[in-house]
Amino acid sequence: MPIARNIRLLSWHNFCTDFIFFAPVAILYFARVTGSFALGMSIFSLAYVSSAIFEIPTGIVSDMVGRKKTTILGAACSVLCVVLYAIGGSYWWLAAGALLQGLSRAFYSGNNDALLHDTLREIGKENEYHTYLGRTSSMFQIALALAAATGGFMAAWSYTLVMWASVIPQVGALVIACFIVEPSRTSGRHVSLVVLLREALGQFKKNYRLRLLTVASALRFGLGESGYFLRSAFFSTLWPLWAIGVVSALANVGAAMGFYYSGRLIDKIKPLRVLNIEIISNRIVNLTALLFPTVVSPILMNSTSVVFGAGTVAMNSLLQKEFAQKERATMSSLNAFAGGIVFGITSITLGVLADRFDARTALIITNLALLIPLLFYRKIFLHEKNHIG
Repeated sequence: MPIARNIRLLSWHNFCTDFIFFAPVAILYFARVTGSFALGMSIFSLAYVSSAIFEIPTGIVSDMVGRKKTTILGAACSVLCVVLYAIGGSYWWLAAGALLQGLSRAFYSGNNDALLHDTLREIGKENEYHTYLGRTSSMFQIALALAAATGGFMAAWSYTLVMWASVIPQVGALVIACFIVEPSRTSGRHVSLVVLLREALGQFKKNYRLRLLTVASALRFGLGESGYFLRSAFFSTLWPLWAIGVVSALANVGAAMGFYYSGRLIDKIKPLRVLNIEIISNRIVNLTALLFPTVVSPILMNSTSVVFGAGTVAMNSLLQKEFAQKERATMSSLNAFAGGIVFGITSITLGVLADRFDARTALIITNLALLIPLLFYRKIFLHEKNHIG
């Protein structure tokens, strides 16, 4: 079937989207332009908060006009975003790029998961969603690994080069988006924005399990992403700039493996158990590396990427099972909205802590806070157990 090619196209689209050479040193570049870690982290915050604000309307757009057009819009915004980042020069150029990055993320987030789910549903493989999600998502990490392997060296030589080189893959993502086949079951749903949003919110209101998953997902994403972006500031106190890119590349390779094989792992030990293993093991390793900082610390912290990939797929698969088919992209966007708000708050807070104390202290606090989702996983488990009983 022609629509089956969406799986391959989405994989390569994911690759181009995250093939950005400045990724491992972004906070260092932003802090250099703005003059502080707090302002540098505020660029990330602006991107994610704007994404959260745009999440709901873009999710509704996807459910109304279709997945392909929404993917194209996201790719176009991404091209403009990286161009503005590359121009740099002042906080306001970066801020404008962050707004476009937020809009691009919003177009992608609920839409692309829904595109994959709807494609698999149309070809009769809906039950294999977690397997295909893991495989297509692994391309994000492969792209980041290849980009990081060279990005650190490029940044050590010239930040201008590393930023402008990152524009080219985004153009590639835009071209690929034009060849996506629209799933016939999702195109052209003619309902009002208010009705679609009300229906989606109604699902969250009546579904206790979905509410727990959403809160846990928002905390896991917001706290985890904030800490991830700040890690380079901690690593730079232990390693030279070029080496940060190398270790980041190894971490992305590990994450790619985690994403690719996540389907098999989830089939064997179930999603909730995967999430518990991820939270506990990652906190032990990260806190050890931070409380006893040595040249080995960056390697230890990046080694957790394998479990991270499996945890991400596990969370997504649990959420997708709770989403209603007609409002799938809208509900996914509402979930991303919650994560974006948490990220916006925590990233600014971590930037302030890093300026006042240091990046290490901020990261220790983050890792302690990342134990909170365990409480929600426990509630989900008990609810599931009582429901079965």
